[in-house]
Amino acid sequence: MNNSNMAPQGPSIIEEHQKLIIGTLKRLTKGDWKVLILDATTKDLVYNTVKEDDILNQNIANIELIEDKREPNPTMDAIYFLAPKPHIVECLVADFQRDCYKRGYLVWVGVLGRELQAKVGTISRHKIAVWETLLIDYFPRESHVVTFRDPWSFPILFHPACNEMVKKHLEELAHKIVSACITLNEYPKVRYYKPKDPIHEASVLCGFLARFVQKRLDEHKGNMRDEWPLPSPRPQGILLITDRSVDLVAPLIHEFTYQAMAHDLLPLKDADKVTFHMKINEGTAAEEEKDMEIGEGDRVWLENRHRHMKDTIDKLMSDFNKFIAQNPNFTDKESDTTSLNAIKDMLAGLPQFQQMKEAYSLHITMAQDAMGVFQSHKLADIGSIEQTMATGLDEDSKKPKNVLEQVVRLLDDEAVTLEERLRLICQWVLFRDGVIEDDIKRLLAHASLPPSDFETVQNLHFLGAQTTRPLKGSRQPPPPVFPRNTKTAAENDELALSRYEPAIKHMLQDACNGALDQTLFPYVVPPMDANEDAVGVQSSLRSAAPRWASANRRQVENHQRILVFMAGGATYSESRTCYEASKELNRDIYLLTSYMLKPALFLKQVKDLTADRRNLNLPCDRPPPRPPKHIYERAAPPPQMQRPAGGPPPMSGGGPRPGPAPPGGGMRPPTKALGAMTLSSGGGGGGGGPSLSTVSSQVSQMSSVGGDSYASSSAAGGSEGGRHKLTKDKEKEKKKRNIFGLKK
Repeated sequence: MNNSNMAPQGPSIIEEHQKLIIGTLKRLTKGDWKVLILDATTKDLVYNTVKEDDILNQNIANIELIEDKREPNPTMDAIYFLAPKPHIVECLVADFQRDCYKRGYLVWVGVLGRELQAKVGTISRHKIAVWETLLIDYFPRESHVVTFRDPWSFPILFHPACNEMVKKHLEELAHKIVSACITLNEYPKVRYYKPKDPIHEASVLCGFLARFVQKRLDEHKGNMRDEWPLPSPRPQGILLITDRSVDLVAPLIHEFTYQAMAHDLLPLKDADKVTFHMKINEGTAAEEEKDMEIGEGDRVWLENRHRHMKDTIDKLMSDFNKFIAQNPNFTDKESDTTSLNAIKDMLAGLPQFQQMKEAYSLHITMAQDAMGVFQSHKLADIGSIEQTMATGLDEDSKKPKNVLEQVVRLLDDEAVTLEERLRLICQWVLFRDGVIEDDIKRLLAHASLPPSDFETVQNLHFLGAQTTRPLKGSRQPPPPVFPRNTKTAAENDELALSRYEPAIKHMLQDACNGALDQTLFPYVVPPMDANEDAVGVQSSLRSAAPRWASANRRQVENHQRILVFMAGGATYSESRTCYEASKELNRDIYLLTSYMLKPALFLKQVKDLTADRRNLNLPCDRPPPRPPKHIYERAAPPPQMQRPAGGPPPMSGGGPRPGPAPPGGGMRPPTKALGAMTLSSGGGGGGGGPSLSTVSSQVSQMSSVGGDSYASSSAAGGSEGGRHKLTKDKEKEKKKRNIFGLKK
């Protein structure tokens, strides 16, 4: 295990995803102010990689949700980022029927079906300025890890009652995989996992998915007017499609690197963002509880997430001691810095370094909590026998003895949790390649586990495992997909608990060395030259010029890219393996998966493979989302304004005159309601409006609260002085948009 900071080569797919979105907005606004309309799906996609301020800086006056009730703004164009779903199309058509905006720039994140295209076709053509597709329908999670945030993919692929849903789901997966390939400018050779002598029905999934992906890639190539992929010095990339059945040990075994341990043992919240709930400034007057975000912006996390936990703790303490040495004026020279608790106490007394303090407090607390679980649950003992069962060898690389006795001893231990016991039994069954059914039930009873957990163990056969066998009769267990690691464990305990290597590592090594079995991983389109793999390896080695030869020249990106898709969920040990292989094999490797698995979730999903489908609450079994009722409402005509007795006549045009145009030219952004008053987005038009005295008093109140603004400039007649001030100070102009609710 490489404990160094494994910064992979090649572009971050987070940044590439962000560039696509920002570039599209910049191209469509062309310096004119427009409204951006999102739906619930595209909001998650966009905000996953792009900050709201970065969107508003592209001449976006406001960001709104199409499902929300909105005031029409017929003087301004709107850019729509929409998912191709029936209820969203209904909302879109309703927008144009109500003349919500002047024109629409339609950007779809997926391909519209014919029925939905016909529905959108009812909109008047002159109302649609642009119609295009932007393939961003995936969620970059790390620089080289992509998920689809779809934990339901596992039951759809492997539950026997979901067979009729598989084809549609595979097509959806293919669309997302191809979207990521296009983002990376890759038209890869597609290979897929084809298990030898399979015993499970789902063994054909990878083959079907690979053909769907190849078809979509070819269609995209044929439909592109411009050259695609763009010319590049890189060798053609490879897409390896596999599924969870290729490695059933990885989701069960304990991984003792920081990221994997944190997700396995700590109560991390994993939704739009990964957060850890903790106390900050503990023991001080500023103590508070807070959800701390863990992600790509956290330097400490990036440097340590793939280290072994012991190395992580050593690194945290070493870095903190360096900080103490560099800032002697802020610390007590007599303080103890040799333990995590002592460092936490010192951090509480450093208000001058808030950001640094919070980062180190977060990771020291997480490391401390994880090690507490490690010790109290006897994970060192569990990890040792797990490594023996996973590799088939003991720490001396010899055939293990008394494995069952060691397992039973741990099942008796009160310190071992029920979940850990079930994981041990599952791994024992995999190690033995199936056992007598009664033996499984006896082990479950001995471990004080409910009889229903027998389904969890038995259901592993839906993923290709042999779980039970008859009392009599002998057979040779099938060889592992890849040869097991036979290296001797080092003397230190850390490596002894990390001997198992995920199957994905051997797959990547063989693919890069031109040795990946073409019967185990066939091509969808077989290469013309049967020796193409070996030729590719030689050319890749030739392209790896010595560094001294190009020290003074700009480095050309020529590393081959390998994309790995793991259907049914990937583990954190597998994501770590991809980063390590990227560095060791001199390739740019990206991991794509439907969801990141934790052991507890994997056990639950396996158990549910025999549950009644109606109890799974699959999204496709729920009532389809319907458009909100308010889109069918028609606005009532405005009431006629009565002139107050003795007061001035109402203003013509129904309201105050429009304010100055915003910086950059184009239309003035719409002004939203503030309190009980709504300002018109344009100066013309009929209809009644508030009286001049009412408007004057309300504008006066707004000016006292918000300072200079579009509304106050408008009420003042749009003076040249106010216009010059808005143009001159863009930062203040941005704040004014926020005051008027233009930034949600």
